[in-house]
Amino acid sequence: MPEEQPTSRKTAGQPESATGRKRIKLALQGGGSHGAFTWGVIDRLLEHGGFEVEAIVGASAGAVNAVVLTYGLAMGGPDGGRERLSDFWHRTSAAGRFSPLQPTLFDKLFGFGSLKFSPLWHFHDMLSKIFSPYEINPGNFNPLRDLLLEVVDFERLDASRNGPELFVCATNVLNGRLRVFHRPEITVDSIMASATLPFLFQAVEIDGQSYWDGGYCGNPPIFPLIYMGGGRDILIVQINPINIPTVPKTARAILDHAATLSFNSSLMREMRVIKFVQDLIDRGELDSAKHMRTLIHTIDAEQELGSFDVSSKFNADLEFLLHLFALGRAKADIFIDKHYDDIGIRSSTDIVAKFL
Repeated sequence: MPEEQPTSRKTAGQPESATGRKRIKLALQGGGSHGAFTWGVIDRLLEHGGFEVEAIVGASAGAVNAVVLTYGLAMGGPDGGRERLSDFWHRTSAAGRFSPLQPTLFDKLFGFGSLKFSPLWHFHDMLSKIFSPYEINPGNFNPLRDLLLEVVDFERLDASRNGPELFVCATNVLNGRLRVFHRPEITVDSIMASATLPFLFQAVEIDGQSYWDGGYCGNPPIFPLIYMGGGRDILIVQINPINIPTVPKTARAILDHAATLSFNSSLMREMRVIKFVQDLIDRGELDSAKHMRTLIHTIDAEQELGSFDVSSKFNADLEFLLHLFALGRAKADIFIDKHYDDIGIRSSTDIVAKFL
């Protein structure tokens, strides 16, 4: 295991760190196996060497990527971050190899990345609409817990002062409120809470409260990155498409898109607020010395990820994960070529055109 390196979590808000690298905050969306796209994006950003990750916020699969990345950075710097993420996703594929929900040869030939042809997938999908996880899975077995404990030493992460700030979110089942867990509160339970889909697994209890997937209320929430102060640049890694080419007309397509709309809605509302504040600052109605003008950047693969149905988010086949990883690296390359010079200067994403 790499030794800890002195990567300070204290920042002064300048666009560049003391190392000369450009400081960014990462906001990571959730989306199951599509989180391998985020793995590819982060891998390329760290390989580039021109970025310093100041803070990370994530929901669901984004929370998983966030904690694995934070631990890797804290223990071994950029190389440690890359190694830990690679280890996690390869372990994920190995753990899912014998799952009945993984694609068959027929699925691979006629629906790459999708399980829509699999009878077992349809059977499980039907069961989840009739029986709750408290009935189907009374022991609440979830392989993600063991995977996380294999890759992340949570006690060591808590004791370390290295690496970026970390925030993950979960949804309170009883009142619908968003709970944001800050780095000192991060445990395997808080990550599990952030990634718990209610039709698959039982709610996670923390401090007497029950939680479901954080994506319902924040996918991901942006405000923790703003409230913490520090640098202005937030890079959102998006894996849930906003735009689709045609109106869904089949029952499955309608359900899929309704779920995507739900998981994008909170992000779009926050973007509206950020744009409102930006406009007030630009018009001089807010003092720019007291109010930070947030700079927004995004990396996505709307067309490519939008071509998969929701069932592909449960596909842990290594070939599929590596395909998404390569796609993420390619999209990050494009972002670096076009927008590296924008970091610290201006937003590279037109909030109105993309979100409003």
